[in-house]
Amino acid sequence: MLHAALYGDEAPAVILTYAWDRLLIDPLPGPRRAADFTGLEPISPAVWSVPAQARPVAPAGSTLPRLAAELPHTFALLDPYQGAEGLTRQLEDLVSHLEPESIDLLDVGGDILARGDEPTLKSPLADALTLAACCQVNASVRLLVAGPGLDGELPPDKVASLLGPVVHTLTARDADTISSILEWHPSEATGMLAATARDVRGTCEIRDAGLPVSLTDEGPRVHEVDLDDAISRNQLARAIMATETLDEAEAHSREVCGYSEIDYERNKALWLTEQQPTKLNPEAVLARLDQFEAEARTRGVTHTTFRRLTEALNLSGSQRDELRQLLISSRPEQYEAPLWRIPTVVE
Repeated sequence: MLHAALYGDEAPAVILTYAWDRLLIDPLPGPRRAADFTGLEPISPAVWSVPAQARPVAPAGSTLPRLAAELPHTFALLDPYQGAEGLTRQLEDLVSHLEPESIDLLDVGGDILARGDEPTLKSPLADALTLAACCQVNASVRLLVAGPGLDGELPPDKVASLLGPVVHTLTARDADTISSILEWHPSEATGMLAATARDVRGTCEIRDAGLPVSLTDEGPRVHEVDLDDAISRNQLARAIMATETLDEAEAHSREVCGYSEIDYERNKALWLTEQQPTKLNPEAVLARLDQFEAEARTRGVTHTTFRRLTEALNLSGSQRDELRQLLISSRPEQYEAPLWRIPTVVE
């Protein structure tokens, strides 16, 4: 979406990203590495691409092959298992091989600007690793923050004071470039970013914890941020710069932040394995939905994500698509793509 807005559709991008789909798609905690896939293709000696024919090795899951099949861009695998130093080598190798015209480091929400000790912070490690690597690579990297506050991790007013100039405000036309992707991809932050670009406003409840996120006019804006300022603020990114393993980086996260997000995933994965799978009963699901919506209205919630609904209605991640199809077919007037609207009164 950002590439189409800033650079047009003529030349595709190389999108270097983690295979870290969390437990809704991937039952295994933490990110996936190259060995967790079949069918990868080398881009350079240190970097692999994930083409459409690639497949995660069971029981792992990944959205990257389907993204590669439906978008014109090249998806390259960011592998953090050799720590920030390994990521830096991957970046250096890719830059040397491709000689790109520009390099943008994109964060949705702004948690990449966190210190690391904020009580609302949930997933700082992935961002800190990338930031640490980008600050050490021998190339010019532009840091962009889209949708300040949309990840639900830092209060929007805290993020706003750290932002630089607006480089673009996303529009409905920009969002249309990925509209088909958001029909199935579970990313809540990207979904809300697209929704705000389509002028959806209100309060959206996300994640298993039901965090409230404000959908405002600031939502579709993309800001530039000084990379040096970000690294000087991010204590975790500075602490992990010399790490050579993901375990080392995790240990620093526990020291700086008081936890590791992968520990949370490990604990939740164990809990999920103990849950008995239930068949989706449409009548029962719609009754539970009515109750959820009534309670959400008392919290001032106007929208929610299908990820949040899946967990709130006690369904498994594998049932998200089935749930989505049921709700859209039953109550199409409440679907404000890609979010679900909570009616102000029972309709």
